[in-house]
Amino acid sequence: MKMKNLFVLPALIAGLGVILACAGSTLADVHYVDVNGTNATPPYTNWTTAATNIQHAVDAAVAGDEVVVTNGIYATGGRDGNRVKVDKPLSVRSVNGPQLTTIDGGQSKICVRSTNSVSLSGFTLANGTAGASGGTLNNCTLINNLAGGAYSCTLNNCTLTGNSADFGGGAALCTLNNCTLTGNSAADGYGGGAAYSMLNNCTLTGNSVYNGNGGGAYHCTLNNCTLTGNLASDDTPAEDYGSGGGAYDCTLNNCILTGNSAYDPTMLDSLTFGGGAYKCVLNYCIFCCNHARAYADYGLATTVNHVSITSPGFVDQTAGNLRLGSNSPCINAGNNSYVTNATDLDGNPRISGGTVDIGAYEFQSPVSMISYAWLQQFNLPIDPATDAADPDGDGVSNYREWLDGSDPTNPFSFAPLLTMIPYGANVILTWPTNAFGFTLQCTTNLVPPTFWTTNSPAPVVVNAQNAVTNPIAGAQQFYRLSQ
Repeated sequence: MKMKNLFVLPALIAGLGVILACAGSTLADVHYVDVNGTNATPPYTNWTTAATNIQHAVDAAVAGDEVVVTNGIYATGGRDGNRVKVDKPLSVRSVNGPQLTTIDGGQSKICVRSTNSVSLSGFTLANGTAGASGGTLNNCTLINNLAGGAYSCTLNNCTLTGNSADFGGGAALCTLNNCTLTGNSAADGYGGGAAYSMLNNCTLTGNSVYNGNGGGAYHCTLNNCTLTGNLASDDTPAEDYGSGGGAYDCTLNNCILTGNSAYDPTMLDSLTFGGGAYKCVLNYCIFCCNHARAYADYGLATTVNHVSITSPGFVDQTAGNLRLGSNSPCINAGNNSYVTNATDLDGNPRISGGTVDIGAYEFQSPVSMISYAWLQQFNLPIDPATDAADPDGDGVSNYREWLDGSDPTNPFSFAPLLTMIPYGANVILTWPTNAFGFTLQCTTNLVPPTFWTTNSPAPVVVNAQNAVTNPIAGAQQFYRLSQ
């Protein structure tokens, strides 16, 4: 019996060893790169044998592996016209970030071309025919690339500066999250900053297009973005090029556009429109101090849903602080249905106080849940007590008057509330007596065509309320107050 147990145990251990070995073989390998390495030996799995260019380590890796790159300028190696080509799912990251690790295209190669399953983190991509094509880029800087910063990429927390292209100088056909686009350009094209892209919580500053449209963005969707100091210019007066200094043919939700321009100072008859935006859909945006030959803020064929273009109440516009001051009329003045992100441009909650603010920044400690612009319109104090106050004595709070769109200073201006209370075999319907001009109506059918008739019997007054008692028996009834 003992011998039998001793015989089985080694077999079990051997079997377990096989299982562990099989499991271990699925673990990802790490391949190292050091431009100053002196003993490059495939497959480069430690710092002593690190590759001296990134392409060698990528080629030695298999799907799911990681390539780790230490400090240096990587300006040699590559494949198929790319400084680095990654055609399998890998994670490629630097040790110390983009300030210390650069992939240089030498003005003749794309810095990095990747499949969509590739993650590239912590690099500067510079001086390429393009910065990046494909893949996901995290915490990267793309600078001085000749045919655009990024193409068909997802970019998170990236900076795109001084890139140029025919369209989308900074980025084209990309999704950009929490990115900064500065000083990018498109000549004889479209979208100095970005084209055909989705931008969330991004800042576009000082981008430009010449003989084209959309200095900041062209044919993009922008959510919670700021567009400042972008330019669209033109020297061909027969066309409408040079329009949309901030944005052209874009949809903008909760954005700020300030100091953008659409003009060519050398062509007095040039057709430039929309210093801020042209041919765009604008939802709850702020416009301020934009310039153009015509339509300084936004131009023709633009769909506008509540845009603020006067005195947005920034903290310090001169210094570039476009956050909302404590008395800004843009606070609580937006529409929650246009909220596309959980956070604002600062990374703070996008809705604070119950209703989203207009613009890219959310004021984080509003003292009222009512639109500040509405309170200012009726000279009501911006104060927590104001929400529940009833200055016109009509029994309706300021908060309800704001929701109903009525005048809080006029006791005869409000949308009356119809209440229904079951009472035995009847239903009692009531509404305020000072709701002059309202009549109780009823119908048995809400499917068109619907025919409403004046309810019978007539109301009686009980404690400043109109009251009607109707039997519940019979056909179902629907009720409304109508003027």
